[in-house]
Amino acid sequence: MAILKVCYTGLDYILKAQKAVIKIFFFCKARKIHAILTETLGENAPWYDTVKNWMAQFKRDDFSTCDAPRPGRPTTVTTPEIIDQIHELILEDRRISAKTIAEQLDISRERVVSIIHGDLDYGSSRRSGSRNA
Repeated sequence: MAILKVCYTGLDYILKAQKAVIKIFFFCKARKIHAILTETLGENAPWYDTVKNWMAQFKRDDFSTCDAPRPGRPTTVTTPEIIDQIHELILEDRRISAKTIAEQLDISRERVVSIIHGDLDYGSSRRSGSRNA
């Protein structure tokens, strides 16, 4: 049997712990494991399909609880510093485009839009209808 590799760093601690629990019940069926997790964790339990996928991974002798590295730019560009820089650029020029901000900060335009609407909450008054009130 493969050596168990467990890493508990980052924000996915809960998912890694759930995967570790599934390893303990490795010889049980996925449905039974899902039932145990649902009984124990309630609404915080992983979906049944997730349990099935993890079981298939373990059956391929991949007992890692860490996610494999993924291609592309990491999502760590959403830092408090980047959010503050975007906020400062908008305060300097209210008509600055997301494309210009993205070029100046060397991040994707999609990430800029996500920060503007999600983290800085700009533009929400138009969506809520308060403009016409």
